[in-house]
Amino acid sequence: MNIIVCVKQVVDTEAEKRLDPTSWRLDRTVPNILNPYDEYAVEEALKLKEQHGGQVTVLCMGPEGAADDVRKALAMGADDAVLISDAALAGSDVMGTAYALAEALKTMSYDLIIFGNRSTDGETGCVPAAVAELLGRPFLSTLSKMESDGTTLKVHRETDLGYVAYDCPLPAVVSVAKGINEPRYPTMKGILGAKKKPLEVKDVAALGLDISKIGLGGAKTKVLSARTAPPRTAGTKIEDDGSSAQKIADFLAAEKLL
Repeated sequence: MNIIVCVKQVVDTEAEKRLDPTSWRLDRTVPNILNPYDEYAVEEALKLKEQHGGQVTVLCMGPEGAADDVRKALAMGADDAVLISDAALAGSDVMGTAYALAEALKTMSYDLIIFGNRSTDGETGCVPAAVAELLGRPFLSTLSKMESDGTTLKVHRETDLGYVAYDCPLPAVVSVAKGINEPRYPTMKGILGAKKKPLEVKDVAALGLDISKIGLGGAKTKVLSARTAPPRTAGTKIEDDGSSAQKIADFLAAEKLL
């Protein structure tokens, strides 16, 4: 069973997020990490490989430095990786990213493509569905359980009211929810071995991408300015002297919350 896990490099969740004042894009000069949600996708792929054999390939689109975080997925147990990296792709939106990933996937052999449910920076959760659409593959999202016999997927999809069970033929594209498993920690042996595993870097030319489909220069939405949010101030403290309920009501009314 050949599985491809699409991952992303994101700004460290502990780092201060800010915009680059020259490009108005997210400043990525701060520490970066492998998207935490993608670790669940990698773990799920490795579990399926342990059951059915085959290969797990990691696919990432990002700057050259993303290779360091892709290596973490290799250290967890993935077999090889492909990094799509080109300055022309910087600032790609959802559809631009999905287009680049889909074009790369069309050159690869797979039975299943797994994404994390979303990334901690963009938070749109739309790229997996867009990739599935471009590939013409069935798509299931927010999975809390996944099993396969090698030709069919049996899954539980999270909803607000519980879960819905689905059967889906392969090949397919899925995204998994946080908590579907417990991602393994890379061992020292895995970390050292990851340095020797194949990691191929491909640019726009290698994939034959049409830059006009990336949606950069022709974007209709443009950031004109940005400012730092003001520091938080102390809240209003109301002592319970018998009139606190009225004071709270008056405060809410003044804030137009009633």
